[in-house]
Amino acid sequence: MTTAQYGAVTVEPFGDSAVMVTIPHADQSVRRAGIVAFRDRFLAHLPHGVLDVVSGIESLLVEFDPLETAPEHVEYAARLVARWAPSPSDGPAGPHRARTFAIPVVFDDDNGPDLASVAEELGLAATDVVEAIARSTFTICLLGAAMAPMMDGLKVPRPVRRRSEPRTDVAPGAVMIAGTNAIIQPFPGPTGWRVVGRTPHTIVDISRPDPVSFGTGDVVRFVPVTRDEAAALDAGFLLPAEVAV
Repeated sequence: MTTAQYGAVTVEPFGDSAVMVTIPHADQSVRRAGIVAFRDRFLAHLPHGVLDVVSGIESLLVEFDPLETAPEHVEYAARLVARWAPSPSDGPAGPHRARTFAIPVVFDDDNGPDLASVAEELGLAATDVVEAIARSTFTICLLGAAMAPMMDGLKVPRPVRRRSEPRTDVAPGAVMIAGTNAIIQPFPGPTGWRVVGRTPHTIVDISRPDPVSFGTGDVVRFVPVTRDEAAALDAGFLLPAEVAV
């Protein structure tokens, strides 16, 4: 794949002080890989007046100071950077290199209160859903609210619906799925995602100089463990190491 296949971007106004950047490509995987490559290069060559860059799975919101720059200048810079963006086949851009995380997860009714309903929705046994999650290879697409890792790559018969009534308080470490995505809840809070398990690891620690050990492009595998195995693990702050159980 060459950069020319997805190097073009669509840049649209988003209010008076932001633009939304997307990759106009028919292939979802190309759109997602392309926006990650674009973001990395854009951050490395941040234009004057840009205040913040907010990642989406297939988009990038670029916020700027309208007193320092103009929308057309940001759009020009985005299109210029897009011409430089590396292809996904070139591997990760910049200093970050993809790492693999094997994350232990307890899948049971207490830690995964939505596991049974997901199984019913998919027409599978709960054990089959756990096996499908364990067989899936997830890639971190972006860091969401509170630096939660949002991942793509869930391999199930069809996308999983969100809850019709969001949960008001989900425990930190909760492993949740929706669509073909997964996410880990860093802190207690509400969610409409389906909670299927929980990891004993601390995913985000704001007391550390680097609050997270993972980044976009990193690969995640979920490793089913029992409660006793989880309790026996030295499961502190999550690090990119293989899990032995």
